[in-house]
Amino acid sequence: MLDIKDILAQLPHRYPFLLVDRVLSHNEAQVHALKNVTMNEPFFQGHFPGQPIMPGVLIIEALAQASVFLLYGKIPQGQVAFLAGVDGVRIKKQVTPGDQLHLHANLEFFRRGVGKVNAEARVDGELVTQAQLLFALAQG
Repeated sequence: MLDIKDILAQLPHRYPFLLVDRVLSHNEAQVHALKNVTMNEPFFQGHFPGQPIMPGVLIIEALAQASVFLLYGKIPQGQVAFLAGVDGVRIKKQVTPGDQLHLHANLEFFRRGVGKVNAEARVDGELVTQAQLLFALAQG
């Protein structure tokens, strides 16, 4: 398990763009992370303020941030994994304050500096978002 200090040491993201609160488990093939969605999130001020909904692109970003933990043993020193593509996105349910996003990702492949991940986000066991994410390595 990785707490926020461990996550900050590995991800270049910072508030308000750090969207992973905890990594519950990870290995070379899969990762399970958490994002606690609270009313204090800055995007709720302008995204349907009367009925706050987490933007789908931020759920995808949270999935991408969690997915990078699949690649960390494979990334050479001085390089960073950048999100290079998103395919097959399906947003099946709204995410609102008080929800806890369980971010799951499985590595499909990683070779020659390019990786593909199948990712999904769940709330209370129910699928809310799924996508295939493509990553490319570049100088950090």
